[in-house]
Amino acid sequence: MRVLIADDHDLLRDTLVSFIAQEGGIETVTAADLAGAIARIESDGPFDLVLLDYGMPGMNGLEGLRRVMAMGGGQRAAIISGTAPRDIAEEALALGAAGFVPKTLPAKRLVNAVRFMAMGEQYAPVDFMTAAEEPAARHPLAARLTPRELQMLEGLCEGKSNKEIARGLDLTEPTIKLHMKTLYRKLDAANRTQAALIAKEAGLF
Repeated sequence: MRVLIADDHDLLRDTLVSFIAQEGGIETVTAADLAGAIARIESDGPFDLVLLDYGMPGMNGLEGLRRVMAMGGGQRAAIISGTAPRDIAEEALALGAAGFVPKTLPAKRLVNAVRFMAMGEQYAPVDFMTAAEEPAARHPLAARLTPRELQMLEGLCEGKSNKEIARGLDLTEPTIKLHMKTLYRKLDAANRTQAALIAKEAGLF
């Protein structure tokens, strides 16, 4: 059984590989972004499963999932994320993804999910898919931000560039940059990566 894990966070990626390696019977290959994942599929694929981090560079929402699934006549792929909401999970599954795996899943369940999907089944944790979603505005961190800044922060957490965020909100890139500067100051973040990590660690998105 061969699994490709694509995630831009080295620690998370290495931890996941370690969990899977302990089970035995699963060979893991890694990539740090969508371009790297596609290159590995082209050179070493197909894989029994490709795990794609929803927020890593190149994903552009679920477009990266679509691209990978179209490779090699039908490559099995799943989304793994610590920030994507339930509607993204539902959309991924509707597209035919092998599954959706929250990064908050306990190690044993995560490994079982990987094995389950690699064997051809579709996976999504029932507790995540049925949990009541709290509006972002109720979050203490969100209370410090304007609705527009929340939209910016959500875009950062999804790995979008300023150009992509601007296009999605029908704004200019200079306007986005101005909002970003204010956002960084309010979050005490030095850059977009740190801002996204602060939001993720707070469980905002």
